[in-house]
Amino acid sequence: MGIVDEDIAKVRAATDFVAVVSEHLALRRVGTRWSGLCPFHTEKSPSLSVNAELGLYYCFGCGAKGDAISFVREMDHLDFADAVEKLAKRAGITLRYDEASGGQDRQRRNRTHETLQAAVAWYHDRLLSSKDAAPARAYLRRERGYDGDVVRRYSLGWAPAGRDVLVRSLGVPVAALVDAGLATFDGQGRYVDFFRGRVLFPIFEPGGQPVGAGGRLLPGGQGPKYKNTANTTVYDKSRTLYGLNWAKKAIVERGRVVVCEGYTDVIGLQRAGVHEAVATCGTALSDGHIKALTNFARRIVVAYDADAAGQAAADKFYAWESRFDVTISVLDLPPGTDPADAARADPPGLLASIGAATPYLGFRLNRLFAASDLSHPEGRARAAGEAMTMIAGHPDPLVRDQYLMAVADRCQVRPDRLRTMGSAPVERPVAVRRPAPSAVGGPEMEALRMLVQRPDDIAAQLHSVMFSPGVALQGYQALSGAPDVYRAIEGAAPQVAELLQRAALDESDAEPDDVVNLLLERAVDRELTTLKAEMRRASPADQAAYSPTIGWLKLAAEQIRRDESDDRSFAREASEALIGWLVARRVDAPAFEASGGQDQ
Repeated sequence: MGIVDEDIAKVRAATDFVAVVSEHLALRRVGTRWSGLCPFHTEKSPSLSVNAELGLYYCFGCGAKGDAISFVREMDHLDFADAVEKLAKRAGITLRYDEASGGQDRQRRNRTHETLQAAVAWYHDRLLSSKDAAPARAYLRRERGYDGDVVRRYSLGWAPAGRDVLVRSLGVPVAALVDAGLATFDGQGRYVDFFRGRVLFPIFEPGGQPVGAGGRLLPGGQGPKYKNTANTTVYDKSRTLYGLNWAKKAIVERGRVVVCEGYTDVIGLQRAGVHEAVATCGTALSDGHIKALTNFARRIVVAYDADAAGQAAADKFYAWESRFDVTISVLDLPPGTDPADAARADPPGLLASIGAATPYLGFRLNRLFAASDLSHPEGRARAAGEAMTMIAGHPDPLVRDQYLMAVADRCQVRPDRLRTMGSAPVERPVAVRRPAPSAVGGPEMEALRMLVQRPDDIAAQLHSVMFSPGVALQGYQALSGAPDVYRAIEGAAPQVAELLQRAALDESDAEPDDVVNLLLERAVDRELTTLKAEMRRASPADQAAYSPTIGWLKLAAEQIRRDESDDRSFAREASEALIGWLVARRVDAPAFEASGGQDQ
């Protein structure tokens, strides 16, 4: 990370968390909390709760949780340090970096972002006003139909054809240009521009910072049609998606993302109303891309011809669906048509096609049947055999059987005959699920709520012996052993962290003394049950030794319940005595002497 811990705490304290969340969804005040529709899953009734004072959120529907930093990370797809830096800039806080823990790397990344920002502006201005960019402007206008508004919205640029125009003109150290992927060392010992004679499509991370670019050669130019930034400290093409910075809001609202292959496809689709369109950056769709998209939506529509990849693509899609809990459908475009062409020719038809996108197996079967001659038995039998080979690769037996029935109907073959043709299915990996919410409730949950939200009111009265072994005790220990609730959540096991997050968002208006007394009564009840079991197992001669302690415990617990004096002094004395006895018993349970409780 590299950011000094004290500065991270300052950022948390200075952030207006309600204002940050309100930039993404509508919040309504409910008591002392704020509530709204969760941006991390589709819902009709608000289940996201925000604690403005602590700066924490929790969704009672999907379990999403965190603080202002994690919220910005999830919404803008940033790493921890980038999210802190974004909030620090918003709050006007200057961050310090610990060089021993990566501060130099962060400063280098920041310098790279600044270099790219300057270069994007320089290339953009060149496209808008430079004489040598006239052919590029004509190409964009004639071939792509882009006017000045489109050029400005997407910050399109022009890289002049000269060998080192950017290197000489930008006023940035060459080392910074090399780090940003904008300059390279040629065979003659000179630094030259990486992009030359190309229309540039800047690539931004979800938070809006530039990370790279794709360069499109003008028709008739020499070299590869597209040239993309190589991987740098801020850019990894296996995880970066072009257009996600513009599309993320629409993706969340519509619950789906449309993935294309090219920059112009994204611009064409977004101009046609498909605002949730993104594209890979000169590489195939990968695990990193799918993982990045799960931060925004779980339904993925692939808007390129995946049929050529056949079973290899199917295996990847099925694995992603299982591993990342997503659904992947395929847009069926006419052969030879890319999304940008369809967006220009028939925007309403394109929108309808996206809505009707089918799962990949259904898409492949439709393509197979469209290319087959089903007018005679031989053609239907051949198509049925190929279809069953495709179906056999799907890992879900229920899905396989549904498609089998469709093939039987289409090819006029009895289903039982088709079932003998299927090969062994691929084993489906078990999807990873989030930990189930803990079942902690009653006074233990109330105590944790108060310890998170009102620690000064209750912390001094609590002790670990009051909590039953398990998640509740672990939650208390995590809070007691951390300087603040953020550290407690960060260092806790998943189920404990979820419990503490819920404790921060559930309102508590209970009286501390009431909660402490109930906790203590239940702790005493547990020990009484244990003592009575021990007494039943003891010899008749030893059983009598248990009676004084059992009697004392019952009287002390009754004193706690019935004390109605103004100062509650008798109840407090009884509480202190009971806690001391419980501590002694927990420490030395095997050597417990039944008579020891009388002197507490």
